[in-house]
Formats: sequence, structure tokens, C-alpha cells
Amino acid sequence: MAELCVRSVLVTGANRGIGLGLIQHFLRMPTPPQWVFAGCRAPQRAQELRNLASKHSNLVIVPLEVADPASIKAAAVSVGERLAGSGLNLLINNAGISKINSIDTETLEDMTQVYTTNTVGPLLLGQSFLPLLKKAAQESPGSGLSCSKAAIINMSSSAGSIKDVYVWELAHVISYRCSKAALNMLSKCQSLAYREHGILCVAFHPGWVQTDMGGSGSYKPPLTVDASVGGMLKVLSSLSEKETGTFLDWEGKVVPW
Repeated sequence: MAELCVRSVLVTGANRGIGLGLIQHFLRMPTPPQWVFAGCRAPQRAQELRNLASKHSNLVIVPLEVADPASIKAAAVSVGERLAGSGLNLLINNAGISKINSIDTETLEDMTQVYTTNTVGPLLLGQSFLPLLKKAAQESPGSGLSCSKAAIINMSSSAGSIKDVYVWELAHVISYRCSKAALNMLSKCQSLAYREHGILCVAFHPGWVQTDMGGSGSYKPPLTVDASVGGMLKVLSSLSEKETGTFLDWEGKVVPW
């Protein structure tokens, strides 16, 4: 299996959970990226990230609120300045929120907030970082697609699978499910629109992971952050043009739409 080899990566929602786990794994790689950008809403409160940044000169904490278009544009400018003419290989849209509502208690306010963060955010991030992703693809030799060249990874969930309706009996989370189903369609659309630019796009189900969001109910999720992230990075290293526009889990299995 080829090793994932990227010069630069941006992870959103990087202050905790899966996002923080991704940052830690990238920094521990035998050949770590030259630039690891960790996007988070409140850098001043992201103590674990700050501790890592004090030990790793290639880690840059980027203020980023994915529900705010101005914040996204400012982050793109900041990252572009750091890259100094080079492209961004990997954009991982990991930031997400959930509201514990049933179909009877769901509200316009919660639905809009969750959809804006989980679906519109990744759309706007793709738009703003497209020039840097295109630059990375142009810098990479070869005609095929890969995560080492240029890719957008959207962190989805089997909860957004219309066929499976994952763990419905445990949590209805209507706005979350709808936002992730929409994110899956966005991933497909991005794969079609950005393929000509040499950019691979996939949606990922990281598994049911032991995080603040995933473990907020009465059931303990079966997966650790370390196991989920390690599995996803192995899968990312092997992706090619055949997988662009697909919905995969942390073990590389296809998840039904």
C-alpha cells in the first residue's frame, strides 16, 4: 500500500475528537506534511492544539468558523500566504455539529444551524480553497487522481444513508441526518465538477467514534478516535480516480447512499 504523502493539509474542527486525532496522526507520520493547518473556531481555547504547535513548527492553527463565509475566505488567504505559491493537497471538512431532536421536536433554528455548518460550510470551503487545490494538482506529476495530489474529504456519516438509516433506534437526530445526506450529494457534485481540475472528492463515514459528539448518549461508541483515524488514513493512501464521488467508511467499504 502506498504511503499517504502530502506537502500540505487543512483539517477543520481540529480542536477535539476526530479532527484533533487527524492532526496528531499527520504529525506522527514518518514523513509528515510540511504544513499541517488546524482550523478551529476559538484557537485561544484549543489548549491541546496549542501544546502541539509549541512542539511542531509545521503545525499552524487557523481561526476558522465554517458557518461564516468571511471566516472561510480569511482562512483561505492566511493558508495561501503560508504556502507561498504552492498548493494545498488535502482539504478535510471534518467540522460538524448535531442537535438531539426527534422529528416532532425539530425546529427551523436547529435545522438551519446544523445544515449551515455540516453542508453549506463544506461547499463554501471547497469554493474558497479551490485555487489552492488546483495549484496542488498542477504541481503533481501524472494524470490520475489521488489524495497525495489534491483531494477534498467530506466527513459524513452512515446516519446520512437513506438506505440504512444507521442507529435510528438510538437517536433520530433529524437535522444531522438530513445535513449528512445533503453532504453526500455535495460530495458527488464536487467530484463531478472538480475532476477536470485533478481533484479527488469523497465522503467518509468515520465509524461510530468515542468523541464528545458521538458519545453524548447512553451508549458507548465501539470505535476509538485512534482506530478510526488510523483506518481512514490507510484508506486515503489507496484512493484513486475509481473512488472519486463515492461514500466510504473508515475501513474502505462502500456505504450505501
